Amino acid sequence: MLRMESVRKTFGETVVLRDVDLDVPQHTVTALIGASGSGKSTLLRCANLLEEIDDGAIWLDGEEITDPRADADAVRRRIGVVFQAYNLFPHMTVLENVTLAPRRVHGVPREKAEEEARGLLERLGLGAKATEYPDRLSGGQQQRAAIVRALAVRPRLLLLDEITAALDPELVGEVLDVVRDLKGEGMTMVLATHEMSFAREVADQVCFLDGGVVLERGAPEAVFEDPQEERTRKFLRRIVEAGRLN
Repeated sequence: MLRMESVRKTFGETVVLRDVDLDVPQHTVTALIGASGSGKSTLLRCANLLEEIDDGAIWLDGEEITDPRADADAVRRRIGVVFQAYNLFPHMTVLENVTLAPRRVHGVPREKAEEEARGLLERLGLGAKATEYPDRLSGGQQQRAAIVRALAVRPRLLLLDEITAALDPELVGEVLDVVRDLKGEGMTMVLATHEMSFAREVADQVCFLDGGVVLERGAPEAVFEDPQEERTRKFLRRIVEAGRLN
């Protein structure tokens, strides 16, 4: 569904992605792991065309979306993105946040958009929060609302960028449960995460990024139990010492 080939991205003199190759088959979950600053978030932003790449190419469903002739807005309508900072509009209710893109971008009539949004909110345990404003929700509820907003546009691909990073530890589980459910439904996802145990459980492939390079990739059991690269082994040792990988 998503393919990156020799993708390179720089900010000034800093090379953030170095000739990245990535293949994400449909109905699979790819977990991006690595230290902060390794390029995970930038990779996701390039996949959604929020950042313009300097070299290489990206395909979505077989279409080269980095072709200058590609309609970036049309591409983004097929991709859902959830950031760690929620990014809900504070002056809108949860329902208004969720229905904004379907109504304004996709032209869905208000009644239909609200009906579908309420169904999604109910499914993710937020049915009673539809008329609340974001500041009346817990962090976990806000992040679930952000996921509902991304799902409301019926994306082909869902990108999740450290979606538990801003949450208190007791709220992490409820958000990760949502991702588990989405995997069970066949949603294609790429997620950047520091939750190693979760990545090992839910991912079909794990990519370890280091210095903007996909240094190692493979099935979770291969990457976590028998990493081939010394940098991967060093990173995972630090994670184990910090008690974040069981």
